[in-house]
Amino acid sequence: MTSSEQRLAAIRGDVAPRRHNARTIAALTGNPGCTRRAVLDGAGVDKPRLAERIGFPARFGQSRFAITRGNAFEAQVKADGGADLLRLVAERLGVEPGDRAEWTDLDGGADLPDRHARSRELLTAAVPTGSDQPAALFDHPLLGLDIAGTRVNLEPDLVAARLAGRFHVVEVKSFPVIDGQADPAKVSAAAIQSAVYVLALRDLLADAGHDPELVSHEVVLVCPRDFTNQPVASLVDVRKQLLVLRRQLARTARLDDLLAAVPQDFTADVTADPATLIDALSKVAARYAPECLAACELAYYCRHEARGHTGALGRPVREALGGVATVAEVLALADGERAPEPEQTEAAALLRAAARLRADALGVPA
Repeated sequence: MTSSEQRLAAIRGDVAPRRHNARTIAALTGNPGCTRRAVLDGAGVDKPRLAERIGFPARFGQSRFAITRGNAFEAQVKADGGADLLRLVAERLGVEPGDRAEWTDLDGGADLPDRHARSRELLTAAVPTGSDQPAALFDHPLLGLDIAGTRVNLEPDLVAARLAGRFHVVEVKSFPVIDGQADPAKVSAAAIQSAVYVLALRDLLADAGHDPELVSHEVVLVCPRDFTNQPVASLVDVRKQLLVLRRQLARTARLDDLLAAVPQDFTADVTADPATLIDALSKVAARYAPECLAACELAYYCRHEARGHTGALGRPVREALGGVATVAEVLALADGERAPEPEQTEAAALLRAAARLRADALGVPA
């Protein structure tokens, strides 16, 4: 083990590292400036257990009903060798589907190394070489991606090859598209998760000596239409998500730099005393924002910790009030009770103007 690996193992304690999946990798991009999260994820800390241990359990996740509904919809879409799915995808890409596609089920009972090898072999063999090749659909191929030195297994719903001359990641989601519109937050989450699969598939092709750009940056999202189970396909451009994802993975790979700012005795061992864990967490900088509540298991603790700080009010507020750390400082500057520091001059002027406007609106003296 390298010194960094030893340090990360010491942070984790006598607990096996928690493995990432596409959802947790996607969540890494939600708050790239948070050192606390980068260190905990790099060490493979079980954040749900850690949150429970310190008394702030996570309150999000998929319900059993949602999982069952999603599995049923996916099975419906993929029925009959993916005939309807091929038609949907081809129609959305503006190409003729041709005859039935070559369907390969890679979600078998083989062990992980065999599934990886078979997925790699079949996907690289499906690289387009001519216009007369039939489409190929790969159900649940097993891909891989390196996260902070650890190989992570990834399993997209489907990969469509040789359609419009490229590979397309296909994700099947059970949230509805109503009157042509879907929940923006759910679409955003699906886009960043799909970008993880695009990146992994591009890495696979590049390692085999093929052009990674053969994997399209447009992923196909299949959802129920309106309030029925009738599937509808949409194209989602994930170029922006790919850029964010690459930046955050590069940052996670530079854990040596992050660890330099972490106290030597820092621990996130979920078997440790809660008071010890809370004291340790307080010594590693977090970057809480309300959006964390939907993506990070430690968000409720970080929100409690950030109470009274401008960061708890959201990123726009924190950025507009750069250099003003607490709500108490904000109120003092707005009331003129405190002279601003040089770096707070602009923010103080904005606060005083806002205070005057509020006083005028309420008809009270400023």
